[in-house]
Amino acid sequence: MKKIISTDKAPAAIGPYSQAIEVGNMVFTSGVIPVVPATGEIPEGIEAQAKQAIGNLVALLQESGVAVENVIKTTVFIKNMDDFGKINAIYSEFFTKDCPARSCVEVARLPKDVLIEIEAIGLKG
Repeated sequence: MKKIISTDKAPAAIGPYSQAIEVGNMVFTSGVIPVVPATGEIPEGIEAQAKQAIGNLVALLQESGVAVENVIKTTVFIKNMDDFGKINAIYSEFFTKDCPARSCVEVARLPKDVLIEIEAIGLKG
């Protein structure tokens, strides 16, 4: 059985998809972009966007019952691979030990023309 996860602590879905899905003790998130949930604003610059996007992801995971330490895989989509080092610095503020497996892909364009999008798979409990 799957359970739909939804929270106002992360940006609302902007299409026909769920913020996250729980199946058994696993949670799969959709891609999360750096939209401030309360205002809909998008911060300027890669560091601010990385902090907002990863913070939104963590809020969604926590709402789903997944601790950051129990994230097993992330996928990061970025507009410019030259920003990789800056993104890593922000990423390491959130994922401090037992870091998840990760893929990072440069893409031509992201929703709302943001600079970063991130998704995760985590374990509850």
